Amino acid sequence: MDAVRSAAQVADLLVGTVDGGVQELYINEKHIELEARALLATIARYRKQTDQWLAATNAINSVLKEMGDFENWMKIMDFDCKSINAAIRNIHQS
Repeated sequence: MDAVRSAAQVADLLVGTVDGGVQELYINEKHIELEARALLATIARYRKQTDQWLAATNAINSVLKEMGDFENWMKIMDFDCKSINAAIRNIHQS
């Protein structure tokens, strides 16, 4: 009878130890899930911010390209005006 009681006590202690480990694992799993969700939310926020920065950068690049195109057009117009001016002077001098 004592052996049965001792075996029951050992079994209870083993079950208690295993249950405690399982409970700790469950708590850790929940903490990890919460951290993963928070990380996903942070990643989504950073992705949105990066997309906004990319759009702003593309807009700036577009404006700079347009400014370069305008500067090039102005140089062509300046050359054309100088050519026309030289042609008019040649005609006037003749």
